[in-house]
Amino acid sequence: MAEGTSPSLLRDGVVLLGFGLMFVLLFRRLGLGATLGYLVAGAVVGPHVLGLVGDAESKLGFAELGITLLLFIVGLELNPTRLWRMKEEIFGLGLLQVAICGLAITAIVWIGARFSLPAALALGLPLALSSTAQVLPMLRSSGRMKTPFGERAFSILLFQDLSIVPLITIVAAMSRNPADANAPPGWLLAIYTVLAVVGLVVAGRFLLRPFFRLIGNLGEREMFVFAGLFTVIASAAIMEWLGLSTALGAFIAGVMLADSPYRHELEADVEPFRSILLGLFFLAVGMVLDLNAIAERPLFVMAMAAALILTKTSVIMLIGMAFKMTWRQAFALGLLLSQGGEFGFVLFAQAQAGLLIEPQAASLFGAIITLSMATTPFLMGITRRFRTEPVAKGQQRDGPKVDGANAIIVGYGRFGQTVGQILLEEDIPVTLIDTDIEMIDIAGEFGAKVYYGDGTRLDLLRQAGAAEAEVICFCMDGDQLDPATIEGVHEAFPDAAIYVRAYDRRALVKLKNTSANAVVREVLESAVKMARLALRGLDVAPGDIDRAEEAYRARDKERLQFQIDSGDIRAARTETAQRFPWGNDQP
Repeated sequence: MAEGTSPSLLRDGVVLLGFGLMFVLLFRRLGLGATLGYLVAGAVVGPHVLGLVGDAESKLGFAELGITLLLFIVGLELNPTRLWRMKEEIFGLGLLQVAICGLAITAIVWIGARFSLPAALALGLPLALSSTAQVLPMLRSSGRMKTPFGERAFSILLFQDLSIVPLITIVAAMSRNPADANAPPGWLLAIYTVLAVVGLVVAGRFLLRPFFRLIGNLGEREMFVFAGLFTVIASAAIMEWLGLSTALGAFIAGVMLADSPYRHELEADVEPFRSILLGLFFLAVGMVLDLNAIAERPLFVMAMAAALILTKTSVIMLIGMAFKMTWRQAFALGLLLSQGGEFGFVLFAQAQAGLLIEPQAASLFGAIITLSMATTPFLMGITRRFRTEPVAKGQQRDGPKVDGANAIIVGYGRFGQTVGQILLEEDIPVTLIDTDIEMIDIAGEFGAKVYYGDGTRLDLLRQAGAAEAEVICFCMDGDQLDPATIEGVHEAFPDAAIYVRAYDRRALVKLKNTSANAVVREVLESAVKMARLALRGLDVAPGDIDRAEEAYRARDKERLQFQIDSGDIRAARTETAQRFPWGNDQP
């Protein structure tokens, strides 16, 4: 073993990752979600069950970086156009849900559990938040993500994510920790916050975008990963230095880049780190749960979990009906968002650090969140017949709304520009991806939004919306695609039709038998058109021009099929050479 390597650290890593993997696979299989699997795995390996891993507090502090990265990705999702279209749902439904549910649950905790008012607020307000990590996969798997129902659920979740920052500020303002006694007053913190946000936005516009343009010109993906992580951590560190929320810094960093050409590349590069660290965060939360305190008051945990679910379901259902949802849709929305969420653990930890609640209370209410999350799949299953809208004869259900791209075009050079502009003429939403920074800048000057990134990467395509896209067009220059890439894209996004630009006949033969819906030779039609113009200039009769073209196309099609069947580009070459000794097999 190398000098300085801690055997306990390696052993802890193996145990945590092994148990996490096992429980997540099990809970996914049962339809309970990965978050609950991580929490249970952490509790099992923690000091109160098997005691295989210790020092949960230090691991929790490190894993909180996962929450920071999650907020960065939330910021990246805040495209101004999408926000404006969903403004009523986000700032209407979302605001009412967080405010009313938070105050109602606070009242239950204050009166029913006899906590002080600051402690009740520190516990009740976080319980108003639902689990984004659990709800979004459920919406995607059911195919409802892009329906009106799915958009309302997403709007509420988005506002909940946005409300993390003010909730963190509220908990910090109520802190009783003497270490915080010398902290600046609230009004000064508010000024610091505004100045920091303005400073980060200015830095993003005048520093970060040129910075990422420089990295993009280098063409090194590893540099993009480093730059993305540096941006998140630097923004969070600046906010921490000012005594503000690190989560706010990460969120602002995401918003700064949400409308930049580098959004999808950054999201794809940061996502694996976010997933790993967020998983470690939930493992650490499971480890710090005081199972003895929970075992002493099991009825309290179950009663409070039931009260949480009933309160949130009822409030969200009433708000949904006020926003003209049917009672069945509103009931389904309430049940879907009835659980506590992952950010509750973050806010409970901050409340405990601020001496607002005891560690036992943090464990009890952490268990309440865990139990409420476990009930959601079961509640959605057993109420299906009551939630489902009856469909009258001839009536159609709401279909998906167009949100993002119906078509993705990879490569926005001469070929891709023509394809994209024709699709846009029919008002088809298009997402454009390229790696040429100079071309991206020029396209931006003409009002075209082109994202930076390697569009052959499945993770980047997924971030760009390929799972919902109907068409993916690969329009890159040169012979950059291979059959394995096309098959991988088709397997990952089976609902999208795939169209490929082939550089020449050799590329066409290579890609023809893949899952692509069509492979198009880039110069064939323009060459045929020039030949027709040349024949017209030679005063050849129009009928003879048509016959010449038809003969060429028939012979070319026959030869191409022979080459595809044999897999040899030189097949049928003898016959071609006899008729056209100066020709070749490339076009």
